[in-house]
Order: sequence, then structure tokens, then C-alpha cells
Amino acid sequence: METNVYDPSLPENQYRHEFKYLCSYGQLKVLEARLRGLVTLDAHVGEDGAYNIRSLYFDDCYDTCLRENEAGTDPREKFRIRIYNHQKERISLELKKKVRGKTQKLSCPLTERECRVLMAGEELPLHEETPALLRKLCLLRKTRRMAPKVIVEYRRVPYVYPLGNVRITMDENISSSGRTDLFLEEEIPLRPVLMAGQHILEVKYDEYLPDYIYRTVQTENLRPTAFSKYYLCRKFHL
Repeated sequence: METNVYDPSLPENQYRHEFKYLCSYGQLKVLEARLRGLVTLDAHVGEDGAYNIRSLYFDDCYDTCLRENEAGTDPREKFRIRIYNHQKERISLELKKKVRGKTQKLSCPLTERECRVLMAGEELPLHEETPALLRKLCLLRKTRRMAPKVIVEYRRVPYVYPLGNVRITMDENISSSGRTDLFLEEEIPLRPVLMAGQHILEVKYDEYLPDYIYRTVQTENLRPTAFSKYYLCRKFHL
């Protein structure tokens, strides 16, 4: 699992390259066969070599995040709360920024109580130890009525490689739900948002992508796409 932690001392220019590709199930299986032996699976995967991701996305009263995604605005940012494998033990608040084609993800932990307060749109008491990221979301809730809008859920197969801090992730069965009040429940109603057999490949790295990994992920008809899970899932529930 991704473990970037919010640290206000870090320079704001630490961004990563991120490329997304729309793939068929067959293309993903070909890529998995090519990648074995070159890169390793993320240590957090289960016995099936994957884990489940569920994210609760926020937007303001003007749907600014949705409109900026549609327009391709640069820079832009999105807030979300994320859990893995439907478990409440590790809940993260994340801010994902995009500037000049690069991305940065900042995060801080949330307690289950804090998460439920944010889900319900209630006032969250702040104190000296409250992370700056959570303070920012609370401020936006007051000034721009930032609120939960949609749930995005999928199965992720993640590969990692230390040189260049490379992450290659295969996101399968991307689904959405408008029942934001059920975010922490084990089972929630979900709706697929892609055509049957379509999935997403993401390639992320810092300063460079090793050439042999670049060549490995090249397959016929594989082209970068400006794909936003949040945008597509919101469109299904407007």
C-alpha cells in the first residue's frame, strides 16, 4: 500500500510522474507475465496478490473538483478518505495534487470517529496535534461546504521497484456508489463504471523509469489516457 505521510517540512515541489492506460483483462495478464522476475509485488498484498481499495471523495458546493477534472485545469487537487480491504484499523485522509502533469499525494491518519464525523458533515473539534491536512479540509468544509460526494472501489494488483521509486498498479473492476453514508460498512451497493473487461494500468515513478521496465509495459495499442476514477464515478451519480 502507498505510505506517503504528510510532512509540512517537505518541499512542495516533490511531485511524481504518473501515466494511466485503459487496458483489457488480457493485456493486464500479459503485462503480469512480463513483469514477474523484474519487479516484486507490494508487501501488503493478500494471498491472491492484490488488495481492495475503497475511497470516499469530497467536493465543494460548486463541484469544483469535478469541473476542474472535466476541463483539465492545472493545477488542481482532490481530497479523499481511503481504506484497504474494508478494514477500519487503517483510515487515511489524502490530498492528491496535480501540477504540470505530475502528481503529489499527501496523507495523514484518521481515527474511525474522525472519519464518521467527516462522513456525517458534522463539526470536528481541532486541537494542537491535529494534522495540517485535516485542518485544511475542516477549513474548506466551513468556507466552501466541502462534503462527501461518491465512493470509488476497485481491486489493485501493485508491483514496486526501488530504483526510481516505481509503482505499477493494475486496477480491476472499478465501481462507484452514491451511498457515502455506508463508506465504512463491509458490503455496499456498487455499480461498475467501465465496459466489461476494461481495467486501468497506472505507472508511477519519481525522477526516472528504468528503460527495461518501460519496454516491458509497452504493448500493442497501449496509449496514455487522462483517466480520473473520481470524475467517471461522479458522472454516474449526477
